Amino acid sequence: MCAVWAVAWSCAPAQAQQARYAEGGGYGGGLIEYLVTGSAAGGGRGWPQRSAAPQRVAAYSGDLLPADPEPATAVMPRQAYGVPQADPTRIARAVDPEYLRQEVAFPGPQRPGTIVIDTSGKHLYLVQPGHRALRYGIGVGRPGFAWSGLKTVSRKAEWPDWTPPAEMLARRPDLPRHMAGGPANPLGARALYLGSSLYRIHGTNEPTTIGQSVSSGCIRMMNEDVMDLYERVPVGTRVEVL
Repeated sequence: MCAVWAVAWSCAPAQAQQARYAEGGGYGGGLIEYLVTGSAAGGGRGWPQRSAAPQRVAAYSGDLLPADPEPATAVMPRQAYGVPQADPTRIARAVDPEYLRQEVAFPGPQRPGTIVIDTSGKHLYLVQPGHRALRYGIGVGRPGFAWSGLKTVSRKAEWPDWTPPAEMLARRPDLPRHMAGGPANPLGARALYLGSSLYRIHGTNEPTTIGQSVSSGCIRMMNEDVMDLYERVPVGTRVEVL
């Protein structure tokens, strides 16, 4: 039987024999051949290769964003279970520890439950009992768009839609007239609307802007932080912007 097989093989067309030898390195293809040779054969069944990192695409924000510095180590923001995951191309550099959420002493006279926004320090405080506060890092209005005053949380929304106001469209006619809520939306995961004004406390899909003055007056927070704040404050909460 072996002799018959050998004769049959030797009589096979040369092209077929060459194709047989070209199928791989003799390790069976797949994972084993990948580990031994660094490549996998098998007519398209090769071991998946790492693709080139996608280029970062800026979101529609209506705001001027600072030029990006040299790329640094990327970090994945924590995501609550069951909510849409952020676009991997928007995973940003680590945020300065100063702007990470933490509990701090708060000597101010405001009552517990009040939101106090320090625009110069780029911090939002949720006042707690015992002269304490939860402090969050924020992004604020760029020069010419800063403001201060007293507001009230008039409405809350999860993954809010975004409709740029006429004033913003006049400055940026290239912006969409409406954008559905989701990870690509510049309002981020949550929004707290301030009275009847156009201002909001909202999330952002550009977390590198936290700690900077880049918005058109709205208060930006990292998505995980605005989700935390959203659960802690009800409609009617007093907001003091300093």
